[in-house]
Amino acid sequence: MLIDTYGRVATDLRVSLTDRCNLRCTYCMPEEGLQWLAKPDLLTDDEIVRLIDIAVRTLGITEVRFTGGEPLLRPGLVGIVERVAALEPRPQMSLTTNGIGLKRTATALKAAGLDRVNISLDTLRPDVFKILTRRDRHKDVIEGLHAAREAGLTPVKVNSVLMPGLNEDEAPDLLSWAVEHDYELRFIEQMPLDAQHGWKRDGMVTAGDILASLRTRFELTPEGDDERGSAPAERWIVDGGPHRVGVIASVTRPFCAACDRTRLTADGQVRTCLFAREETDLRAALRSGAPDEEIARIWRLAMWGKKAGAGLDDPSFVQPDRPMSAIGG
Repeated sequence: MLIDTYGRVATDLRVSLTDRCNLRCTYCMPEEGLQWLAKPDLLTDDEIVRLIDIAVRTLGITEVRFTGGEPLLRPGLVGIVERVAALEPRPQMSLTTNGIGLKRTATALKAAGLDRVNISLDTLRPDVFKILTRRDRHKDVIEGLHAAREAGLTPVKVNSVLMPGLNEDEAPDLLSWAVEHDYELRFIEQMPLDAQHGWKRDGMVTAGDILASLRTRFELTPEGDDERGSAPAERWIVDGGPHRVGVIASVTRPFCAACDRTRLTADGQVRTCLFAREETDLRAALRSGAPDEEIARIWRLAMWGKKAGAGLDDPSFVQPDRPMSAIGG
């Protein structure tokens, strides 16, 4: 079991498979990209599967989310999914992706055992997409969404970040489109995880802004805390159902008290929180020949020291050194 001093138990493991990405979203990284991790620093496929096996067999993990950077850039992704699906007990598996490349891989990922996907799409307008991502790949993402639904990677969840002056007016249009195509839309407040450290609280599009915009066109009924559990998204029933819309308000409505996540970076570091400035090295233990029991002990100790909250409301908050592309979303 991965328990901390506040009684929270981690059952959800987020695994970053690579720090690389084929987009350059303005809220994540600079146009020129980043200094990528060297290949020897990355966990191998075998090391990833071994750590997940320890997590599900020994530490109580029941859900695994593959993230990046962009996880579809990982050459061995389908094989990793297939091997994790064969573990006992078998965890639920999902993937967070920008959708580029999903058109050609969705069927193989489903056959390997992937349960569902979260796909990032911030705008319905190709011109705005190009400004936000610095790439002209809007059509590829739309095709990836369709392929995921056709392959049965459902529910297909769509993650959207609204940015002032670019797409902040699109919330109602995005929800109307998601309802039409049977996708579950989730808005995410922009978080201080950009490589440029350009995030500013002032002017950000908040959960309150998003909900006010949606209510100009839709009737929203709160789903309630009992349904939410430890999920990061607050959800609302749209026009009486059956569709839902979620808002992940990490900045203005933090949900740290119910957090059940532990994170593994692409280079084998345990992070107890997206906003943590400390990491615990599992790669060194793996490569020095440590037995599973020792790796589990190190992981437990790391989680025991998890802080009460992310500290975003603290004036002394300091943004993590590593951007979201390096630690997984």
